[in-house]
Amino acid sequence: MTLEFPVLLRLIEERSTAFRAAVASAPTLDVQVPTCPEWTLFDLAQHIGEGRRDWAATVAAGPAPAKSAAEGAPAAPREREALLAWLAESTGQLVDALRKAGPDRGCWTWWGTSQSPQTSGAVARHQLQQMAVHTYDAQITIGPPQPLPADVALDGVDEFLSTCVATTSAWPHKPAAVDFHASEGRSWRLSLSADGARTTRLPGPGTMPATAAGQDPDAAHASARGTAGELVLILYDRIPFDSLKLDGDRRLFEQLSAWDPGE
Repeated sequence: MTLEFPVLLRLIEERSTAFRAAVASAPTLDVQVPTCPEWTLFDLAQHIGEGRRDWAATVAAGPAPAKSAAEGAPAAPREREALLAWLAESTGQLVDALRKAGPDRGCWTWWGTSQSPQTSGAVARHQLQQMAVHTYDAQITIGPPQPLPADVALDGVDEFLSTCVATTSAWPHKPAAVDFHASEGRSWRLSLSADGARTTRLPGPGTMPATAAGQDPDAAHASARGTAGELVLILYDRIPFDSLKLDGDRRLFEQLSAWDPGE
């Protein structure tokens, strides 16, 4: 079960508020973001604002052959209070566009070969994770980051595996199964083969999904265990894989991290 559409919109707003709070409390906007070392905090804020405006335009355009860009949008202001207002407006445009479109309307997305639909609802789901992870980036820039909210993180593991990893592009290594176990009680299996990558929600740790009946229930070649928040941060390369409990062939995690199905 994914989060309901109204919940996604509320959580996007909540994570956006937390992001702005981090920006507001930073000693300077020129500080380097440790998890995005090529960016300053201002660069990160600019990315957030411009990206949300472009996605608002993309959702509003409906089904289209390419992503839309926000036309006539003001540039990110350097003055902090103006920047915070610009960020709030950016989030407002995205949420308003999503709310007007509803969860089932089609729109352009980059994940056409994944397991996620090309709909406004799927965009909302992915945008929540973008805001959650970039809020972590902003928070760690100014001090100890807050844990990702549990409901956001649990949906985040599923969303990342279904959207960012699932593909019909061939896995370039030996076929493998990798399990991800969240301490909150949910588990997922990522199956990798020449047919691509597909994820399946497991009924419980160490239990095979019905679609894979007949296989050894303990057949995973590797597994990672941690909180859902830790799993999300691992999948987004914010913390190293070996910071969690890993079992099986650890090389699979290195291969996953290096794999770019688009190449």
